Amino acid sequence: MTTEELKLNIEKALDEIRPFLQSDGGDISLISIEDDSIVKVQLEGACNSCSVNQMTLKSGVEMTIKKYAPQIVQVINVK
Repeated sequence: MTTEELKLNIEKALDEIRPFLQSDGGDISLISIEDDSIVKVQLEGACNSCSVNQMTLKSGVEMTIKKYAPQIVQVINVK
């Protein structure tokens, strides 16, 4: 998978997650992809200050991204 294909797949994953985050007053943006294995995202709005955002990041965001891009090993929220 090329870097561009990887980015498109990650954006597809984020598009799948986004409606759930937006329904709670939040959102998510792709910041960068490092070494084709680490994804940096930014949780926005209500998601940024939510007390369970790390659980959302790991069980929701990371799991969905790995479904679209199995080579991803970690998803990190940057502030």
